Amino acid sequence: MAVDGAPSERRTARLRRAIRELVAQVWREGYEIELLHRAMGFAAIFFVTLVPLLIVIAAALPARGNGVADWITDGLALSGRSAQSVSELFASRRQVLSATTALSLAALAVFGVSLMAAVQNVYERLWHLPHAAWHALWRQVLGLAGLIALILISTWQSLPWAGDTAPTAVRVTLGVVTGVLYFWWLQHVLLGSRIAWWPLLPGAVATVAAFAGLRVFSYLFFAPLIVSNAVSYGAVGTVLIVQSWLIGVGYTVYGGALVGRLLTPAGRTRSPDLRHKP
Repeated sequence: MAVDGAPSERRTARLRRAIRELVAQVWREGYEIELLHRAMGFAAIFFVTLVPLLIVIAAALPARGNGVADWITDGLALSGRSAQSVSELFASRRQVLSATTALSLAALAVFGVSLMAAVQNVYERLWHLPHAAWHALWRQVLGLAGLIALILISTWQSLPWAGDTAPTAVRVTLGVVTGVLYFWWLQHVLLGSRIAWWPLLPGAVATVAAFAGLRVFSYLFFAPLIVSNAVSYGAVGTVLIVQSWLIGVGYTVYGGALVGRLLTPAGRTRSPDLRHKP
């Protein structure tokens, strides 16, 4: 029995060692690129630029629900009083549309591109690539448009369907597939096709898996805190929790790409030979 179990024990030991090495390398490279500060910057830019833009776009669409509030509520896995606290942060559709001008909408769109610029900068550092030329700005615009579309699709999927379990399974499957395809495409677009498609797939899968973990964490920790903070600090308390969740989103986007790169054999080196070859 001991002889038969030896190969299995060796495989288990190798797997544990590989996991420890991966975690250690993620920690080292995350520290080098200042992952915490970049995630905080992601949250700040997202909240200041993209959230107002999403509010206006969602208000203009003839859809059910409360737009970006539904997306935040679903991402934080909120319900009941905590979900109501988030919804109270946003004005009604009529108020949003009546106070929005074409100039303000254009300004929000321009500033929203800065979020994609920040994401592109991190992706380039993760893959040890030089900064893209200034005329590649259209890639950031395209990435922003894709992100807005993804969030609006996710918002629509999070709204109540029927009462049975089949639509829920379809919604989850569609959300996972859509998320993987988006983050796979986003890396390729922002990196300017300098990395081939297949090495970017593990990063997309890792990002979506991290989002699932973030949702569980939010359900266990953030959801109860929203209620208590809303009672203690009012709307400011709710904003603090939402902002903390957005920092987690930034960690997820950047950390998922980092883990995916390290899961690619050639991506573990400092100068990965994974550039796209026509």
